[in-house]
Amino acid sequence: MLGDRDDAPPPPDNPDAHGAIPKVVPPLPRENKRARNLPWQTAFHWLRAGWSDLWHNPVPSLLYGIAVFVVSALIVWLLFRFDLEYALLPALAGFLVVGPLVANGLYEKSRQLEQGDDVTFTQMLFVKPAAGHAALFMGVLLLGLFMLWLRAAVLIWALFFGIAPFPGMDEIISTLFLTPTGWGLLLVGGAVGALFAAFAFAISVFAVPMLLVERTDAMSALGISMAMVWNNRAVMIAWGAIVMVLFGIAIVTALVGLILIFPVLGHATWHAYRAIRADDRQEGETERMFVRPA
Repeated sequence: MLGDRDDAPPPPDNPDAHGAIPKVVPPLPRENKRARNLPWQTAFHWLRAGWSDLWHNPVPSLLYGIAVFVVSALIVWLLFRFDLEYALLPALAGFLVVGPLVANGLYEKSRQLEQGDDVTFTQMLFVKPAAGHAALFMGVLLLGLFMLWLRAAVLIWALFFGIAPFPGMDEIISTLFLTPTGWGLLLVGGAVGALFAAFAFAISVFAVPMLLVERTDAMSALGISMAMVWNNRAVMIAWGAIVMVLFGIAIVTALVGLILIFPVLGHATWHAYRAIRADDRQEGETERMFVRPA
């Protein structure tokens, strides 16, 4: 009989369906373990927490901010000294790419404050990440992204103004804001720069503090950071806007504002990481997205 043959079709899952196509049942909703459902106003709580950390034992944080200002001012001076003014605006924008990496010592201070300890300026400068060499590899990745942005900025300039000597800062300001070609450059350059900034923000804002306290690899930290940002978009967009506004204030003040702004943002970013990263992961449990542990 047909039912006894080895190649006979399997019986239907529901014998009472009488040959009808079963309904497609949607999968049950699953909990999103990376979403914290935080309102966007939470970003201001992180900022206040960063301000509080700054003024708790303020000397190391202020020295850190002064060091960042001095190095930034030195880089700007070197750009003018060696006739590289054309890289000034891209370099200022690219500071947002490497900023999370530079703030490692500020994350360490906030972490120690949570444990009831104080840190010295020397301890903030010579931080030992739990991830070891993976933190160094993350730094290489961010510096590579920064160099890629600088090259993209040069190419965008060449597309609009051709292969010509840089006219100098005095002329470039009027050219950018008073000519149609300048407007086009600002529009395209701003759009491309925004893409670079958004990508760099997503992959680094939590990856660097993660590597400080968790034993994981750089690529996993990068992917986890992006997933955390994506699943908490409202509050992270608000936080990104706060970072942009404060960094704009620092530029308007000829970078002097970095002495206060950079430490506040660094401490606040640690509190953002603690708020969004799951508690069991914050304790240092290993998690890999791309490289599975042996």
